[in-house]
Amino acid sequence: MSKIKQIFSTTLDSGNHISMSSKNKKLLVALFAALLLVAAIIGVVVHNNSNSNHNVVSSQSHAIIRSSCSITLYPELCFSVITSEHHANHKVSSQRDVIELSINITIGAVQHNYLTVKKLLAKKGLTKREQTALHDCLETTDETHDELHKTLKDLKEYPTKKSLNKHADDLETLISAAITNQVTCLDGFYDDDNKEIRGALQDGQVHVEQMCSNALAMIKNMTDTDIANYERERGIASRKLVEKKQGIRWPEWMSAGDRRLLQAETVEADMVVAADGSGNFTTVSEAVEAAPKNSEKRFIIKIKAGVYRENVDVPKKKTNIMFLGEGRNNTIITAHRNYVDGSTTFHSATVAAVGEGFLARDITFQNTAGPSKHQAVALRVGADFAAFYRCDILAYQDTLYVHSNRQYFVECLIAGTVDFIFGNAAAVFQDCDIHARRPGEGQKNMVTAQGRVDPNQNTGIVIQKSRIGATRDLEPVKGSYPTYLGRPWKQFSRTVIMQSIISDVIDPVGWHVWNDSSFGLNTSFYREYKNTGPGADTSARVTWEGFEVITNATEALPFTVDHFIAASTWLNSTGFPFSVGL
Repeated sequence: MSKIKQIFSTTLDSGNHISMSSKNKKLLVALFAALLLVAAIIGVVVHNNSNSNHNVVSSQSHAIIRSSCSITLYPELCFSVITSEHHANHKVSSQRDVIELSINITIGAVQHNYLTVKKLLAKKGLTKREQTALHDCLETTDETHDELHKTLKDLKEYPTKKSLNKHADDLETLISAAITNQVTCLDGFYDDDNKEIRGALQDGQVHVEQMCSNALAMIKNMTDTDIANYERERGIASRKLVEKKQGIRWPEWMSAGDRRLLQAETVEADMVVAADGSGNFTTVSEAVEAAPKNSEKRFIIKIKAGVYRENVDVPKKKTNIMFLGEGRNNTIITAHRNYVDGSTTFHSATVAAVGEGFLARDITFQNTAGPSKHQAVALRVGADFAAFYRCDILAYQDTLYVHSNRQYFVECLIAGTVDFIFGNAAAVFQDCDIHARRPGEGQKNMVTAQGRVDPNQNTGIVIQKSRIGATRDLEPVKGSYPTYLGRPWKQFSRTVIMQSIISDVIDPVGWHVWNDSSFGLNTSFYREYKNTGPGADTSARVTWEGFEVITNATEALPFTVDHFIAASTWLNSTGFPFSVGL
């Protein structure tokens, strides 16, 4: 028995008390004090070791956060917001952890912005346009909320659920769309008489935009690194340098009979819209309302020949809907909402397609407001995996709003005046006729006004193997109305025109400034590759840093459908033809 145990055992012995000498009492007190001292020392050591371990964890977490944030556009915002999060140190052991934490924090900010918009809508004295713009903000904020949640789901599955390339394309698309939504909200309040409302929204919207920008930069860094490592290990050439089989193709899994069916004028429909009452509904909006929500199966709404005078919204929960017309000259959806009469650009669309997987074939989308009414959209598309085949899209200023996500147009006619193809989607046009029409007096025509606000967004407008010209009303007076390929609507505007026929309606300088300023001239990305026709001569083109002529296929390949909009993962399922390579 040890000395300490022996001393303490003398206090009790079979229930009998034993008297202790004074000497033993003093020894007991001394040993007890010594025991307490040892315990205290052990406690201090354990506590210090615990703090030391905590500091090591904290230091490691901070290093990971700092490293991850260092490649973003707003590194200090990224670092300060994440490190101020409660228990952040216990959640961070990798770059993906930093991204997930950043997005979770951003979701909270989005929810706060939604409540802010709700409160502003309750204010008295709002103008019609202010009310409309605030409702636009509710829609875009709600979409952002969904996009961020989808991003989190994708991140939890990364990198095993899909191929690395598909993960990268999907993640970058989701965050690119989320960034665009914040800008769209504020764009509804750019007039001087909307300054008060814009001011109330500005900080919250910009904060979310910058947080999304940081998440996008980190996602791109992570996926680019993983793809490069994967390809290096397997000796695979870069995905941006691999050219696939060229030519127009149909999905390989489709039988010849299926192809004939998709090419035919009649396809079995789930419901029919007919203005004369011979179908299930007399308006397109009624059919959309009756269509199932969140459908994984293609739901075909056949729209019989006729003129449908209505505004149609295909909301995000109406997925995989197809509008099937009876010929672009026969099936026409038309309206005339416009900016001058109190609408926002976003809300002015005759047809707005937001539900994922939206398709349209053999239909005309039209806005008849005219050039004097300024912004008046015929078709707005925010749907991911949206495609249009043999459609006419006709208006004047802001004809086609390619708002966000991945979009494809083939054998379509797009006609308009000022900025008539605009927005911040990743959009490709193949075998299309893109024609400027006669604008209002004193106006200039701009074929494109692309809206990329962040250099990491995977967005842009690509016009390939198409024809850029003038409508019959412009052709005889084209010398009086200068027409350009595009201008930089936003700082990192990106447009590529390749392998297309360009008529002499296009001014020899090719591109135009935004509102007579130098905005975006050095940061925009304008490229031309192997175009033909009298308007394709690049010898007199602008000399901005943002403009270049592509001289080799390697530089052009990233803008083909397989690379730019991940065509091989979704365009096959549409049944629409597309050209794979250059």
